[in-house]
Amino acid sequence: MDNATSLLVQYARYHRDPRNIATHYVGIPLIVFAIGVLLARAQLTVAAMTISLDVVAYLLAALWYLRQGQRTITLATLAAIGVLLALAHPLGAAPLATWLSVGVGSFVVGWVFQFVGHYWEGRKPAFVDDLRGLLVGPMFVVAEVWFTLGGGKALHDHIAQQAGLVMRQARRTPQGT
Repeated sequence: MDNATSLLVQYARYHRDPRNIATHYVGIPLIVFAIGVLLARAQLTVAAMTISLDVVAYLLAALWYLRQGQRTITLATLAAIGVLLALAHPLGAAPLATWLSVGVGSFVVGWVFQFVGHYWEGRKPAFVDDLRGLLVGPMFVVAEVWFTLGGGKALHDHIAQQAGLVMRQARRTPQGT
């Protein structure tokens, strides 16, 4: 088993309530976008070349993701993060009030979604026990989208076998029927 599969199984153990997974579809992209916005304003100049910290963070994250395995999910995760950072990057040059309100606002709203989901789950977020969970989150969302679209059946089945099935809400039926 590659490291990405192991990390996805570990992360999935904290995410078995469908409402929690649904909040991650919103919360994690908002957080990634917010980090991109906030880091885009900081610039480094090395050897007469200027580069913003959002690009540096993306390259460092890409190196980490590419070492984990599961190429399809890894490349899709890097593409998704790349799109979010491309949308965020121009805001680094926005007026201070716009930059801060969009960056901090997206970050806070993203975390509100995360914590509401984990309240429903009844479990703390995965990163509390393993900081790698902050990087696995985007990969988990991409994997869940892929599974929903019908891809990665073997990986999905393996994760469900190791982490347990996603809970289904009990169907309520009228009394006496």
